Amino acid sequence: MDPPLKDVRILDLGQIYQGGYCGMVLAYLGADVVKVEPPWGENVRTRNEDGKPPQYQYLNPNKRGITINLKSERGKGLLKELAAEADVIFENYGTGKMDELGVGYDTLKKINRELIYAHGSGYGDTGPYSEYPAMDLTVQAMSGIMSTTGFPEPPPVKAGPAVADFFGAIHLVAGIVSALYQREQTGSGQYVEVGMFDTIYPTLASPVASWVSETDTPPRTGNQHSGLSIAPYNAYEVEDGHVTIICIAERHWESLVRLMGKEELLGVERLSSKSKRAEHIGEVDGYIKDWLEGMEKAAVTEQLREAGVPCAPVRTIEEIVTDDHLEKRGMLNHLPNQSDGREDVPVPGLPIKFSGSDQPEVESAPLLSEHTEEVLAEFLDYDHELIDALDEEDVI
Repeated sequence: MDPPLKDVRILDLGQIYQGGYCGMVLAYLGADVVKVEPPWGENVRTRNEDGKPPQYQYLNPNKRGITINLKSERGKGLLKELAAEADVIFENYGTGKMDELGVGYDTLKKINRELIYAHGSGYGDTGPYSEYPAMDLTVQAMSGIMSTTGFPEPPPVKAGPAVADFFGAIHLVAGIVSALYQREQTGSGQYVEVGMFDTIYPTLASPVASWVSETDTPPRTGNQHSGLSIAPYNAYEVEDGHVTIICIAERHWESLVRLMGKEELLGVERLSSKSKRAEHIGEVDGYIKDWLEGMEKAAVTEQLREAGVPCAPVRTIEEIVTDDHLEKRGMLNHLPNQSDGREDVPVPGLPIKFSGSDQPEVESAPLLSEHTEEVLAEFLDYDHELIDALDEEDVI
């Protein structure tokens, strides 16, 4: 069976992480994704001198790459011609930027009524924050991530990964795919927009629940549950690092207690339910810390898994990029590094699996303008003479 988005043509004007990952997922789903960059390259290319940083290679596989100078009138005209042949165009420039250039949705929909135009931004197109400049860090700060991450006493900290960028990207993918489905019913394209700020709010379920319940929960709870409503739920120190342990169901708690040799706790009223144990988090954690004294990660997690207790060691990036499970799931694709450093880049695969089609073969991210001539000839039937003229005019 063909991949889900076979024969869908997408112009990817995305940049940095939100745009890069959105286009990557769409490419893995089978779309012909053409990454459109300015002649000097998109923003993330500036993270090293040669314009081929690992981040770019990591997030732009399976795309074709072209360059267009949208500051030139001829470049704007070229984008319009390509949009007439495309199914989707998406970008994550500042709200209103493409309209200022004269190539926003209102312009392009007149050229192609079936075009789906998707825009990702920090705060969305409407509302009092819509014109605020935004990056992952600022959205993390505004959205509540930083105020709920870290321990109570030190300053708030951001989440390690660029969570706002990637939440924004995957919601943009969902919007694009939904619009494609709806176009099958209506024959018309539409405008899709996603604000990263909006995508974070649903993740605050636990701290918001504490606020609704008017419980005395600190804004930051370290590695404990963010609503302090589950115990045990923590990262516990062992001889060679830390392990995480969580008991969601009563059977988990009962198994853990037996494993620790503390069966007498099963008869203690104050620890007899999840909510009651949450009221005595310090006591519960104390029993576990005593049990873990002198133990190591591998032994602890093996025993807990055999007992059916949810757990995991706290692992390093070095362990993740060599992980056998990710390898077997097709999530680690070792492609030649185009820049300095290690020999290869462990490029992510597609997390979504389909019974009816194979996982995509992962190919290296395009070099800057690598496919410009190929795409213009294929989409617009341009010949070498015309393409050379555009090059001489610095349009491409």
